[in-house]
Amino acid sequence: MRAGLFWLNDRQWARIEPHLPRGLTGPDRDDDRRIVSGIIHMLQSGARWRDCPREYGPYTTIYNRFNRWAKRGRWCAIFEALAKPGEDG
Repeated sequence: MRAGLFWLNDRQWARIEPHLPRGLTGPDRDDDRRIVSGIIHMLQSGARWRDCPREYGPYTTIYNRFNRWAKRGRWCAIFEALAKPGEDG
């Protein structure tokens, strides 16, 4: 893994995963954890989607997932879940 990349830890992922879509038909889904980590990395860095590090997957996949979930309001639920105080306060 390259330094400077963002990866969700297990605790963060456990809070996000229940808010992701389930049971969708179509082609095999890419690894959601990798994709969401890539989206968060791109939002933090402010870089162009085209410059997304390849470790996260194709930039088109990263952008399309971000855009589709934004239109469906999914990011609000995800960020609210991350912002809630956890068991550790």
